This record gives sequence, structure tokens and C-alpha cells, in this order.
Amino acid sequence: MRIADIQEGHVEIQGWIENLRDKKNMQFVVIRDLSGKIQITVVKSEKPEVAEIFSHATLESTVKVVGQAVKNEFVKLGGMEIIPDSAEITSRAEPLPIGPESFIDQRLDYRWIDLRQPKNQLIFQVQTVMASALREFLEERHFIEIHTPKLIPTASESGSEVFEVKYFDRKAYLAQSPQFYKQMAMASGFERIFECGPVFRAEKSHTKKHATEFTGFDLEFSFINSFEDVMKLEEEMLTHMLKRIKERYGNQIQEMFGVEVKVPTLPFPRMKLSDVYSELEKRYGFTVEESEKGDLTTEAERLCENLARDMFDHEFLFITDYSAEKRAFYHMRKDGIPQGYDLIWKGVEITTGAQREHRYDVLKAQAKEKGLDKDVEFYLEFFKYGVPPHGGFGLGLDRMIMVLLGVPTIKEAEFIFRGPDRLNP
Repeated sequence: MRIADIQEGHVEIQGWIENLRDKKNMQFVVIRDLSGKIQITVVKSEKPEVAEIFSHATLESTVKVVGQAVKNEFVKLGGMEIIPDSAEITSRAEPLPIGPESFIDQRLDYRWIDLRQPKNQLIFQVQTVMASALREFLEERHFIEIHTPKLIPTASESGSEVFEVKYFDRKAYLAQSPQFYKQMAMASGFERIFECGPVFRAEKSHTKKHATEFTGFDLEFSFINSFEDVMKLEEEMLTHMLKRIKERYGNQIQEMFGVEVKVPTLPFPRMKLSDVYSELEKRYGFTVEESEKGDLTTEAERLCENLARDMFDHEFLFITDYSAEKRAFYHMRKDGIPQGYDLIWKGVEITTGAQREHRYDVLKAQAKEKGLDKDVEFYLEFFKYGVPPHGGFGLGLDRMIMVLLGVPTIKEAEFIFRGPDRLNP
């Protein structure tokens, strides 16, 4: 039985010993499971065999308790306590090597213990609703879920570094996104697809938002008219997702993280990159070299939180009209301008999306321009036999959780973090 489901009467529960006060005549034991906490009250003279078990128990040991659940208005944990008939220590814990106050890298060494904290467990309960809500939204719009290969034959799709692995008698690489295969699905007539799965990036970045492995949520869909169709789908999907999270966990998030889950208004604000830099300079005195204005710098990205709030009273901001030099070769261009965007949420980039180039000759030329035509020959084959206009985007679930809950680093938002200096546990 889950603690949250306990009613008055006979009960059997199992959980972790979170707290134990061993008084002269009584013991008060707090038991925890994923759903909540409850107090076990032992009168030593009435149940000496139970008292003996708890007198030798250690914190974080697991225990099974059978007894009577009764109401008690003086008990803070939900006004309910259990008077035990029997207790059994099912696993004895040694003294813990870490606590909540330990540094994050020390806690990651013992991640399985760190994750026992209710605050950390809430992170993954929220992430479950996040992924479920995204799926729900897309399934209602007739999207098909696919699972693409994570072992790929080419070393690059956009110029970023990839992990090389030995594949029998030849080299293979871990996929840095499902991009090529999402577009193959468009060539296959699937029309609307999404995927949730692992993504690998061989970048030696030590920032709060980067990881070498993370969970990506990607989608692609056909027969669009422009990248505006892609932005519209994304803003509606994220609004639906945040509504679901607020309904399910809004109060707990406010209590544990001090963060209000805001369901955004539609449409999200949109700005050209050049206008972003103009407003950042005018409002906050922020400037960059002219050579940097084809992309969004890290500091400019951070300041977009203020910009979106001050100009639009919004947490989100779509930014368009990046330099072609800074965008992937498969982004469609119009008058030399990539037909895509970045989405910034609370000063953090969570999405790069675009209308893709579906015309074989143009796509081949753009790949050659970036020196990738030989690397992506198998990908170019998809476009020889008719591909509809299409577009899509990708999200990192871990990064979105980090932004939503305001945790200081993606290390705390991933179940097990992988970075340049961490391959364990």
C-alpha cells in the first residue's frame, strides 16, 4: 500500500526510515515512500518487540510495518499515524556518505542516494507528465512515434563533434540528433512523426545547460507553408504541456522549488535577431561586435529573459533571421535568410526549429557549401524521389526541466548526468 492511499483501519506499508526519535517510553518513526510520509507511534510497554527492532534501526533503512492506521489531530503528517502490530527491517543502511548539503559533484558520486530526496523525486514525476503531455498533444494531431538508430554511419550532420565507436570492422558514430531519419520519415510519407530518445553530443562544454548525453524530444511534419507553421505548433504544444504540469504538480512545485508554473498566452512573441540586439543595446546597454551579430551570444541569450518580460510580459521569445553561416545546411533559405528560429525560455535556448530544404539540388548545394556533401551522401538520397515541404524542431527534456523548476544545473535535472568529466555511476 502507498502511504498516500492509507485510510483508517488495518494497513501494511513499506518504506524508508526518514526520522527516528527514541524516547524513554515511546518511539516516533517517520516512514517515507514516493507518495508521502507517515508517523509510526510505538508505545514501548505495549509493543516491546517492535520497540526493540526500531531501537537498533538506522536512518534510510527500509522497513515493513503492519498495524492500525488511526486519526490523530496532533500528528503533523496528515493527521494520521500507524500503531504497529509488527515491524521488520528489510534492508539495513550504513551511515550515508552524503547529505542534501553536499556539493553537486559529490552527490552525483552517490546519485542513487541523492535521488531519495522528495525534491529530487518530484523532478522526475514532473518530467513524466511533461513527456506524457507532449505525446498526448501530438497523438491527438495524428503524429506517429518512431525510434531512429543511435548508431549512424557518418561523422557529422551539422559540423558538431560526435562520438566515434568501433562497429565490427568499421567506424560508426553516436547520433547527435535524429534529424536525418526524421526527414527520411517525411520522404516515406509518414507526414507527422515524433521521437523521444537519447541524444549524444561530443562537446567539452562545462556550462549549466550542457551534457554529453540527454533525452531529446523531436518532431517533424509535412505539407507546411512556412516555418511559422512550425512555431505555431510548438507554442501550442508547450502551452498544453505546461497546463498539464500546473494541474498535476503546480502546488508541489511552488512548495518545494518556490516556482510558479505559468501557462503562457498565445501567440508567443517573435523578434528578428537584429531587432533583439537593437533592443538589448537600447534597454540594457548591451553590445557585441558586428561580427557576432549573426548568432545569439550566451550573454544575449540570458538577457532575453528580461527582454521578453519587459517588452511582452512573457517567459518565451521566438528569435528568427539568423545568419546562414550559423545555421545547419538543411535549413531552407529565403533571400539568403534561414527559415528557422530559436526559442528562448527564461533566458535559455530550448529549441532550434526550421522549415527544411526539401529540394534535392538546393540541399545538395547547401551541403557542399559547408563541406559536408560527401559526409551526407546517404541523407541526400532521401530527396531524389519526391519529398513534401516540411519542418520540425527538437527539445531537450532535461534542459526544459532545469528551466521550468529553476534548478541551478542540468546535472540535477538528469537521472544520471553525463559530461566531459563524468562517466560514473
